[in-house]
Amino acid sequence: MKQDATRNAAYTVDCEDYVHVVEFNPFDSGDSGNLIAYGGGNYVVVGVCTFQEEETDIEGIQYKTLRTFQHGVRVDGIAWSPETRLDSLPPVIKFCTSAADMKIRLFTSDLQDKNEYKVLEGHSDFINGLVFDPKEGQEIASVSDDHTCRIWNLEGMQTAHFVLHSPGMSVCWHPEETFKLMVAEKNGTIRFYDLLTQQAILSLESEQMPLMSAHWCLKNTFKVGAVAGNDWLIWDITRSSYPQDKRPVHMDQACLFRWSTINENLFATTGYPGKIASQFQIHHLGHPQVIWSCFVAYVFLNLCFLLFYS
Repeated sequence: MKQDATRNAAYTVDCEDYVHVVEFNPFDSGDSGNLIAYGGGNYVVVGVCTFQEEETDIEGIQYKTLRTFQHGVRVDGIAWSPETRLDSLPPVIKFCTSAADMKIRLFTSDLQDKNEYKVLEGHSDFINGLVFDPKEGQEIASVSDDHTCRIWNLEGMQTAHFVLHSPGMSVCWHPEETFKLMVAEKNGTIRFYDLLTQQAILSLESEQMPLMSAHWCLKNTFKVGAVAGNDWLIWDITRSSYPQDKRPVHMDQACLFRWSTINENLFATTGYPGKIASQFQIHHLGHPQVIWSCFVAYVFLNLCFLLFYS
């Protein structure tokens, strides 16, 4: 692990090939370190990061690769399962990926002899988002450019199928009430579904397009945030179906939105990746100005982690 001042990053990890997506495990894995997975052209690497705030004898950050998984096709998305544990015997590593071939792959490993994956097929276009059920980890939700949201069990069977009015861009599960699912569409509509009745129960409107990313605030589930066009937008779902606050932030079109995992007023956005760099910004609802901003090369990272350690 080394410092890298040229791209305003605190530390960098040398990789053998191009990295397309990075995702930190948002769940407790029973270890003091933080599990990370990153994917490239045909592989996924799982490792663990430990920070000096967690271990006093570490200076800065310590990174260790646990296993490299062959993938065979470009990795476009990664989602961690809450079943992942490093303190069990044997350990359990479980995550799923979306790929350029429009398939989902579910990986399970004990970091020893058991290394297997299952292919989930059904989408007919690019998969823009996927997430595990955060309580039990027994289901996966995915959204795609094929105008569908699909729910899968771990056997690869579809348990629900919602037809959308435009490409699905983001999908989020309620952290406690796991029968509630949020789906954001590119046409600017965000819908909440009841998975028991398989019906939409609420919708929000951004009134602008394209909506590229949306996220449910886990610290206050009445709050929803998104980016559409050049703006970020914030809803209080108890007050109105229209945004309570919005602001232009990225001249090159906004691309990603993520809430902090520890502060309901803190969130991050990125601009659309350009030929050289993309702007990354951290915002606070109590401050009229951006509180932190930098340019980084090809931002395809999990912003929740960066906010957690801000």
